[in-house]
Amino acid sequence: MKVFIFAALMAVVAGQASYKPASKYPVAPYKPEYPSNKPAYPPPAYKTEYPVYSAPAYSKPAYPAQQNYDYPPMPYKFEWAVKDDYTYNDYAHEETSDDKGYVTGSYRTLLPDGRTQIVNYKADDYTGYVADVKYEGEAKYPEYKPS
Repeated sequence: MKVFIFAALMAVVAGQASYKPASKYPVAPYKPEYPSNKPAYPPPAYKTEYPVYSAPAYSKPAYPAQQNYDYPPMPYKFEWAVKDDYTYNDYAHEETSDDKGYVTGSYRTLLPDGRTQIVNYKADDYTGYVADVKYEGEAKYPEYKPS
């Protein structure tokens, strides 16, 4: 009896594997059409009031043509500092400028490794920005402990 059920089951499986439903409609292979000289879209059926992508024409500029915006350098001086032992913030910055556009200044920053970075700089129109960077203290890192 087991052999008969097994044979019937195998016949059903073999019959389903070769089953192909008959189609009422013939299937043609797919061939995409590429527009060689056809326009992609028809032209619009409406008329535009303004030409597309054109800026309006002005009779005169809104500002005088020969206006000079170069102002002479104005001298200034500022400085600020932050020192907070609770959050370990320690920063400072000071800068001075004269009436010829020559700027000098310095700033200092407490780095995460415990050192203090001090930058002294000069800047003018001739030499540009020139910085001198120095470090105070020695870098300290936590001891590595593998987990």
